[in-house]
Amino acid sequence: MSFTRPEPPYYAVIVSSKLDADHLDGYAAMDDRMTELGRAQPGYLGRESTTDADGRELTVLYYRDAESIAAWKQHPEHLEAQRRGREQWYADYRIEVAKVERAYGFERE
Repeated sequence: MSFTRPEPPYYAVIVSSKLDADHLDGYAAMDDRMTELGRAQPGYLGRESTTDADGRELTVLYYRDAESIAAWKQHPEHLEAQRRGREQWYADYRIEVAKVERAYGFERE
């Protein structure tokens, strides 16, 4: 998903993960549901994601503020997805939260 980032400050939740290919029962449906619910959360600004040749995914979720991130982390359906992710779907994952205070770049035409 491509989107226009807001002016800083904003927050980025950086998720590095690898699925356990042998234990994906129910993952696709839950992933679709989490995407739908996550986009509807107050403070959600957008998402970017890429997957390398080894299946490791890097996803960056953008939020307006830390309170929005905390609220999403405690959403009941998201709590269940987190539990199943730890117990079943992911071989590993790491989450980092960063406050973006300054951003710059260019786009070649």
